[in-house]
Amino acid sequence: MRVNSFVIRYPSYAVGILFLAWSLDTATANYPDMATVEPDLIVPDCVEGEPSAGKRVFCRLPNSKSPDVYRCLYLPIDWKPGIKYPILVEWGGNRYRSVTNDESTGKPEDTCLGYGISAGKACIWLSVPFLDSQGNQIATTWWGEPPEYDSKATLAYCKQALNDVCQRFDGDPKRAILCGFSRGAIACNYLGLDNDEFAGIWRAMFVYSHYDGIRKWSFPNSTGQPAIDRLQRLGIREQFVCDENVIQLQQIQAHVKQHLPSANITYQHTGFRNHSDEWILRPSEARTKARQWLQENIEH
Repeated sequence: MRVNSFVIRYPSYAVGILFLAWSLDTATANYPDMATVEPDLIVPDCVEGEPSAGKRVFCRLPNSKSPDVYRCLYLPIDWKPGIKYPILVEWGGNRYRSVTNDESTGKPEDTCLGYGISAGKACIWLSVPFLDSQGNQIATTWWGEPPEYDSKATLAYCKQALNDVCQRFDGDPKRAILCGFSRGAIACNYLGLDNDEFAGIWRAMFVYSHYDGIRKWSFPNSTGQPAIDRLQRLGIREQFVCDENVIQLQQIQAHVKQHLPSANITYQHTGFRNHSDEWILRPSEARTKARQWLQENIEH
């Protein structure tokens, strides 16, 4: 049975707006809307300027040839030079708007998972973009262009941005945790485990809503053996996998159990019905568990 259907609008590269249906299963619909819980965190606005403790700024790579490509860097309120800090590297969702008022711009400045699970303390938070295939523009829907959806520029930029944070702001390359919502959640495995070298960057992953290999998408090799191969590269790395969709969470568990039964994964429902990363800005059992998981991964 499906109830409470609503529409998510994704911009199409070629023809304006593509309409996709998103339905809440009965169990998910029984959870509250996040609007019923007041947020106890407000993500700092991203501004131009030099990075400093407690400030979130737009950053561009040195000698960048494209002024339109940037990432958003937040140094925690307790940041001091000379101390190594874990890094939360975040990929956001596709651009969309729903009739339930959940929306995403697809831009790095509108992400919030890293801030929510760290509460702005003890971790550097780096929101990185998806790029077009030339690496000249931020892609607000997927990465690259159809039908190839070339991700080379996106991967290269992510690696450069991470290295820059480690070199200039004392990020700890041994404690880099990849975070992703929706498109970004799929990308955690699809891009984050694309090859052995890139997979080796990550200490752990925080994956919210969707998961690589579960359903067929428009980009190549989204399911089947290629997705299984990517999952295998997860190895012993920990993942915190959460979702607002109960059925989808069960599908993810079944997929991982079949193809990587030794996986070290924590599964958690968000406690809300929304397809929005802003649930993490509100107190909940899921957020408490996510923070405990994060603490364990940055300490050990």
